Amino acid sequence: MYKILKMVTVFFTIAAMVIIPLGSEVLAQTYMEQSQPDAGAMVADFFLLRPLGLVTLVTGFTVFVRSAPFAELGGNLNTAWEKLAVDPAEFTFKRPLGVF
Repeated sequence: MYKILKMVTVFFTIAAMVIIPLGSEVLAQTYMEQSQPDAGAMVADFFLLRPLGLVTLVTGFTVFVRSAPFAELGGNLNTAWEKLAVDPAEFTFKRPLGVF
């Protein structure tokens, strides 16, 4: 019984050692291919996602201001600030046009 368990463990370990590096190469190749956004993505980003990001930023900041006392009591004020104000601001203003 232990011999079968040992053989199965060795088989899955070897399979994982072979498959994991191949998967990371595919992910890296996919990332590299998406470096140039097309015109449609840029137009959609400018007219749809940037205004939506601005609305999200204002809404998130408002929610942060209202929830700040409770977040301070819970000890997660910095996390609330990051998630409700900084992340929407970076999405709206810092990322390149057409890159989602």
